[in-house]
Parts: sequence; structure tokens; C-alpha cells
Amino acid sequence: MSIHWYPGHMRKASNEMIESLPLVNLVIEVLDARIPFSSSNPFIQDLVTEKPSIKILNKCDLADPEITQVWQDYYEQQDNTKTMALDLQHFDPSKQVIDLINKLSPQKEGRNTLVMVTGIPNVGKSSLINSLAGRHIAKTGNEPAVTKGQQKINLRNGIMLLDTPGILWPKIENPNSGYRLATTGAIKNTAVSYEDVAFFAAEFLLQNYPALLRERFKFDRLPETEIELLEIIGAQRGCLRGGGQVDLERVSTIFINELRAGTLGTISFETPEVIDTELQHVEVLKAEKAE
Repeated sequence: MSIHWYPGHMRKASNEMIESLPLVNLVIEVLDARIPFSSSNPFIQDLVTEKPSIKILNKCDLADPEITQVWQDYYEQQDNTKTMALDLQHFDPSKQVIDLINKLSPQKEGRNTLVMVTGIPNVGKSSLINSLAGRHIAKTGNEPAVTKGQQKINLRNGIMLLDTPGILWPKIENPNSGYRLATTGAIKNTAVSYEDVAFFAAEFLLQNYPALLRERFKFDRLPETEIELLEIIGAQRGCLRGGGQVDLERVSTIFINELRAGTLGTISFETPEVIDTELQHVEVLKAEKAE
């Protein structure tokens, strides 16, 4: 999927992050536990290679717990990197996060530890900041790109947070990552087609989570194709036009919203092995294009 959604404030935010980084002691990157790689901005990765970092795999209540653990093991093999799997919507992890910050970047006398908090849109970055601050400071919402500019928050415990806007990157080279970002809601709905996203998600679930589909939609026989799956769900939900035709746009919207809300169950869309294979394919395509 080709994504064309890179608001002007994201470019500005990228430049501001570069300017602030020399003063930063530690970086927290908030990821979506369902898509840890696809929700990790490569621009951020290039910036913070020399800084201690904490990767927060948020929305772990929506992700497959076994695959979340695989990702945590994968990231913790990297230097100066620790991970936490969190459900920021329902639990307050402030004490654990602050303890980990102090462990990775001990405070120096008379100076605050400056912690940059980063993440792509709609992964829960603002929810984390509000939890750490103990009060509502950062705007939150289910729509991406709520935070527009940097702000500093003094936790008054020796830690200063630098809140940064959620930023994507201008070109998403792996098309599957683009679909995953759209499926989980990191991209504004006006920038993508619900039908395209629903077909991607339906194919993935038929291949990887058929038992969840059977349980949710009470199938006697599992549909064989994405269109068959959506048409059956559409008939169940009454998404019909004149003549009994299924309204694909309407059923696609319902299907994706249920998927995002976790109604279908705990689902992860990628593993390190899957990403490695996809990136190799991307490199082959880039080489062919260069020739």
C-alpha cells in the first residue's frame, strides 16, 4: 500500500528532534505491540543509536502475547535497549517506567535527566506522558496526529520529559507495513480505503487466526477467500443494498473497527522472521528498479 499522509508538522517535528537530541539522556519509543516493527519510525532509529532506550510495546492487551514476548527478546538483544509490554489504557505503569529510566540513565547531581518520548501517531505516547506526570498534560485521542509540537514536562523527581509529535516518514518502502499501519489506525482514515485495508486484514486472519474468526462469526465452514469472508459478515450485520447485495464499504468499516478494538481477539500482524523476509524482498525490488 502506498501511503500519502505526511502532514507539514511532521517534517517540522523531525527537524526539532534533531536539534534537541544532543541534550537528551535517554529515549523512550512507544510502539504498537501488534506491529512493533511497522510502528517503529526508521528516522527515530537512526537518531538514537548512541542513546540508552526503552521500547514500550503498548496495547499489549490487543496483541498475541506469545509474539509480543518474541519481540521483547528480539529488541533486548540490542545494545542499551530495554522493553516493557504495557496496556496504557487500563493500567498505570509510572513507577516501573521511572525506575527503569533511573536504572538506564542515573541522575547527575543538580541536573534533570532529559527523556525524549517518541512514537508514530496513535500508539499511546500521550497516554504514557500523562501517566508519568500524574495529570492530564498531553492531548490524547483515537485519531492519529493529535500532538502537534514539542513540550517539556518536569516530573519534579529529577526527570524532565520531552514530548514530541507522532511522526511517520515520507516513504514507507515495505507495502505490508503500510497496510499494517492502516489496519491498526496509525494513519487517518481519510488517507486510506477501508475496503483495501479490510481485504488485507481478512486475508491475514484467514491464514493466521482462523480459530478467532470461527469463534467470533460462528462459522460452520471457514470462508476460503477475503471477499467471501466479508460478504458473510456483511449479511450477518445487515450491510445490504438493494437487491440483497452486500455493501462492502460498510462491512469493511465494521470489520476493521472491531479488529482495532480487540473484539476479534488478541492478534499480532508481524514477527521478526516475517519482517526479515519482507525486507529482503524490498531490497530485491529496489535493486531491480535501480537496474
